[in-house]
Amino acid sequence: MSQGAIGVVAVLLIALVLQDAFEVMLLPRRVERRIRFTRFYFQYSWDFWSWCVGRAARGRERLLSFYGPLSMVLLFGCWAAGLIIGFGLLDYAAEAGITPTDLSEQIYMSGVTFFTLGYGDIVPHGGIARTVSVIEAGTGIGFIATVISYLPVLYQFFARREAHVIQLDARAGSPPTAATMLERHAEPGGLAMLSDLLREWEIWGAELLESHLSYPMLVYYRSQHDNQSWLAALAAIMDTCALILIGIEDLPPLQARMTFTMARQILVEVSRTFGVRPSRYDGGDRLPHETYLRLQAILAEAGLHWVGGAAAEETLAALRATYEPLLDGLAKALVLRLPEWVAAEDARDHWERGHRGMIASRLIRDLADRAPEDLPEDGGGRRWRRWHDRLGR
Repeated sequence: MSQGAIGVVAVLLIALVLQDAFEVMLLPRRVERRIRFTRFYFQYSWDFWSWCVGRAARGRERLLSFYGPLSMVLLFGCWAAGLIIGFGLLDYAAEAGITPTDLSEQIYMSGVTFFTLGYGDIVPHGGIARTVSVIEAGTGIGFIATVISYLPVLYQFFARREAHVIQLDARAGSPPTAATMLERHAEPGGLAMLSDLLREWEIWGAELLESHLSYPMLVYYRSQHDNQSWLAALAAIMDTCALILIGIEDLPPLQARMTFTMARQILVEVSRTFGVRPSRYDGGDRLPHETYLRLQAILAEAGLHWVGGAAAEETLAALRATYEPLLDGLAKALVLRLPEWVAAEDARDHWERGHRGMIASRLIRDLADRAPEDLPEDGGGRRWRRWHDRLGR
């Protein structure tokens, strides 16, 4: 290959790497172009990683959690390698007509220059080569500085997303379900707090949509617990909104409608960004008729009046069909589990585990359900003394 052709290839490689890095780390909006190195990198590396993990005997969720941060480290390495090779080819083309040189030596000099090591064992000779070295040194410093400043931003968005996911542990269970969320808020003043909570999740949805379209790799960062995820939380919130929209007395549908539409926009935009198609999911696995009857019984036992009428189940199925195929498609693509509508009978929240977890759970439940006469001013009460004695053992 001629000296000029090598130079052209080098310039194109450098330009493509810098464009890709700029779009990922600095451009605050979604890139519509389908042919991108980063897009193919995450698509094929995730497919390969999830395929390998799927054949592991145990620890699959833990291994899947490694992919997000590890893929970013490898991506930075690919960019750095591309820039070093590109500048090395450019140095080789610039030095070829001045002094005998070897391609491996020029790539070595390019790496030393990129990371500003300055060994001095190999130096540029021509004016063009020296200019290229100066440009590469500046590019290397700028690249490293951008990477260092980029990672805290990425983890800040991740932490803000997960803070709301963790909050659902006490409010909707682990994994979160719509039945648990409505049941735990069915007390005086609780329904008003539920509307405020849905407002917070509407804001959370807007922030998630902005961050995950600007930094799509965040979808691969997984939550602290195996039965928690941003997608499971989103599913529980949408299920809750769907039940309110169908008809729960004393719960105004306005905020539920706003939160539902924001959540569905997240599903549409994220699915479009990752090229995920809705699955042929009819919803039967998540809410069969028997589970629907249990859901009605739970709502009635909690004192919530279901006013959906005789056609409520069909109306709910029609509403579910507008978002559950999107949820299921993303869940399959990201290897995440969707929560059920009703929690399992033996489900325990994360805060209920550990030292004296069951005692804490029962005591808090009793305190929440206590009548005024159960707790006299003098601190007496047979039931409370019994709990005090058990905790003192």
